Amino acid sequence: MNYVLDVKGVSKTYGKKGNEYIALNNVDLQVSEGEFVGVMGPSGAGKTTLLNIISTIDTATDGDILIDGQSIVKMKEAQLATFRREKLGFIFQDYNLLDSLTVRENIALPLALSKVKVREINRRVEEIATKFGIEGMLEKYPYQISGGQKQRCAASRALVTKPSLIFGDEPTGALDSKSATDLLDSLKALNEQDDSTIVMVTHDAFAASYCERIIFIKDGTLFKEMYKDGLTRKQFFNEILAVLGEIGGNKDDAI
Repeated sequence: MNYVLDVKGVSKTYGKKGNEYIALNNVDLQVSEGEFVGVMGPSGAGKTTLLNIISTIDTATDGDILIDGQSIVKMKEAQLATFRREKLGFIFQDYNLLDSLTVRENIALPLALSKVKVREINRRVEEIATKFGIEGMLEKYPYQISGGQKQRCAASRALVTKPSLIFGDEPTGALDSKSATDLLDSLKALNEQDDSTIVMVTHDAFAASYCERIIFIKDGTLFKEMYKDGLTRKQFFNEILAVLGEIGGNKDDAI
């Protein structure tokens, strides 16, 4: 089977011999096209390290990572930069918008960098902004819109290139409950309607309940895997809470 993401025996060690810390230990993970996968675990478990490595922000000590069949560990920095721009989308907790650009210009930026024609840029920006419900604020600047609207702008920018794989790093972490729900509803709709493939690291069991599969990490290894399999979101939420309690995720991690 061909996977969008295929992680093979990935390990990450920090420090020097005699004073080493193993953040990840021989992790295998596969994600198919159209999956919405959550990655969870207690603080220090290795989930952020895993996200950073599979999203090309950090490098593995051992193992291989294939995205769309291409090994990212063998790429040089210039290749990685192009690959990142063309194949990957990122949604961070802190938005990473440019205040000097309008919402429209922020969303269009990755397309402009890829030298897409202006007419096509405008078409794609309008399309993705409508899907995230921000089509009426494209001419505003980030300082003129709410935190939830900023995050939907950031998500629009991440998806406007139609990436093979979208990474979310605590995307709801800075949002109030309504804004978080709006963002998650939009991501879920894109996942279902456009077959978008999403890998999201989160502490939040409510956010994780939107996923179809959850990977739980403990002490740098894959501890458990859980599928929604027809459960309601509330039922899945309760099962996620139970596993977090089992592996040491505290109540704060699940709020």
